[in-house]
Amino acid sequence: MANAPTPGGISKILANPSPDSASDVPQVVLQVLDLKATGNRYMFTAADGDMKLKSILPSNLTSEVISGNIQNLGLIRVLDYSLNDIPNKPEKYLIVTKCEVVSSALEKEVKFEVKKEEADIVLKPKQELDDKSAVNTGSGILLKPKQELVAKSAAQIVHEQSTNMAPSARMSMTRRVHPLVYLNPYQGDWTIKVRVTDKGNLRTYKNAQGEGCVFNVVLTDEDGTQIQATMFNEAARKFYEKFSLGKVYYVSRGTLKVANKKFKTVQNDYEMTLNVNSQVDEVTNEAAFVPETKFNFVKIDMLGPHVNGRDLVDVVGVVQSVSPTMSIRRKINNETAPKRDVTIADETKKTVVVSLWNDLATTVGQELLDIVDQSPIIALKYLRVGDFQGVSLSTISRSSILINPDIKEAHQLRSWYDSEGKAISMASVSSGMSPSSKSGSRSMYTDRVSLSHILQNKSLGEEKPMFFSIRAYVSFIKPDQTMWYRACKTCNKKVTDAIGSGYWCESCQKNDEECSLRYIMVVRVSDASCEAWLSTFNAEAERIVGCTAEELDGLKSQIGEEASYQLKLKEATWVPHLFRVSVSQNEYNNEKRQRITVRSVAPVDFAAESRFLLEEIAKMKAS
Repeated sequence: MANAPTPGGISKILANPSPDSASDVPQVVLQVLDLKATGNRYMFTAADGDMKLKSILPSNLTSEVISGNIQNLGLIRVLDYSLNDIPNKPEKYLIVTKCEVVSSALEKEVKFEVKKEEADIVLKPKQELDDKSAVNTGSGILLKPKQELVAKSAAQIVHEQSTNMAPSARMSMTRRVHPLVYLNPYQGDWTIKVRVTDKGNLRTYKNAQGEGCVFNVVLTDEDGTQIQATMFNEAARKFYEKFSLGKVYYVSRGTLKVANKKFKTVQNDYEMTLNVNSQVDEVTNEAAFVPETKFNFVKIDMLGPHVNGRDLVDVVGVVQSVSPTMSIRRKINNETAPKRDVTIADETKKTVVVSLWNDLATTVGQELLDIVDQSPIIALKYLRVGDFQGVSLSTISRSSILINPDIKEAHQLRSWYDSEGKAISMASVSSGMSPSSKSGSRSMYTDRVSLSHILQNKSLGEEKPMFFSIRAYVSFIKPDQTMWYRACKTCNKKVTDAIGSGYWCESCQKNDEECSLRYIMVVRVSDASCEAWLSTFNAEAERIVGCTAEELDGLKSQIGEEASYQLKLKEATWVPHLFRVSVSQNEYNNEKRQRITVRSVAPVDFAAESRFLLEEIAKMKAS
């Protein structure tokens, strides 16, 4: 059958669970059954007409399913795979890392009927080959001696080539190197070949379990795919000197888990942890690869929502001006550091100032100053977005800059600038932006929506937080929730009980005899459409409750005065407010959840609200 699975295909895969190279992969066509999404990947049952095997498509093949290329009941040819044990599962899973579509969905599942007599006829010659010392085919060829000769020759070759090799060279021969994009937590055995493109400092930490050390590196493979690897305590001390920035390594025996999107700094669904049993061998005596730098550019006019956020951004722009080098004294350690400001622009006709620090200021910054009259294009990776003069960018230790890079975005920007951009008057991205607008806290009448609009659109905030305005009543404040935390009076970060007396601030690394209380609570709000839970922090909660956290704690702790505490919360309910909120997605146990956070609160100005409603009615009539 042309459009049919390969008979005995799964048996071929089971007989070769980990092919060493692409030439060892058996040519097998399988039928896709029970295709369904699980997290950010798809699972299915692979069938060859006789046997079935639980299978997984990694996240890089998700687009093939979404586009309809890979379909349920369809046929695929497996080009690369691994067969792995799944934790807490008795059976093996087939990880299909590379495949091609043979057929779209068939009418039904294909099933072959194999007669017992035919199976005996097929198996009997194989048994004879195993029992007899030699089989004469009629042409004078003895099969067994030939097999012995081939096996012996291969063993000799492997032994001779590997005897005097370095461990990394032996590993490259005996174990297949996996691209980073194919790795997932279900694979129990893999080897990657990567370059260290970023190396953090060895840091110490202190928590409830005690003290320890940690450091991380960013690993990049030949395709430009990146992953962050973290090491703790003994592993951190073992590999800190082993890993050198810019060198290439074989890495194996690590573990993967889903990356925490709140803290991740590279574009990968997973993050890696290396322990003391992990293997890291430097690659030597071969041409080192140069991984392609991948960017995720943000337009200059879209930098506002990123101000003071955790995410680092990439930008590409044409250089407008370069300042001389300045010496800046840092408040944190009173040391001086070189700094240089570079103003760049892009197709949005906006400009922004990028502050280059330390070596980037003296090396790349000087190079840009020398060629500024040529208006070079620069691509910058890993920049922090600050609020100096509205919106500003600054480099950190891991930032990198490419001058006139050979990438599509740079060529497009050059074409636009040469044809029209250089004749246009540019405006700073910060011009006309109020201090509150950079964080999304614009007018309470901007982007006004109902609560149902937010709750019914589950995908809001997937890529980045989205901001809306709502008018609603605080309908309930749960009195027995944790409503505040003990905070450092210097930095407002959470403190813990210090040994002896006082409070320990991890951020400031100091003890203090006193601390303050700051709100962190959830409130239920209602409008005409529905109700929702909103997260609030100190300043916004004070406006809602009408007193500070210390004052409310005083009411709660008074003996026999619990009624005063309950009354204070009751007084805060069924009061109308205008809220400016952000909507984002949090991930918990691999499940995305919508979180609505109050960014600012204002009382209802009924005159302004009436004007707003009249304008909305006029728009509805006009449409």
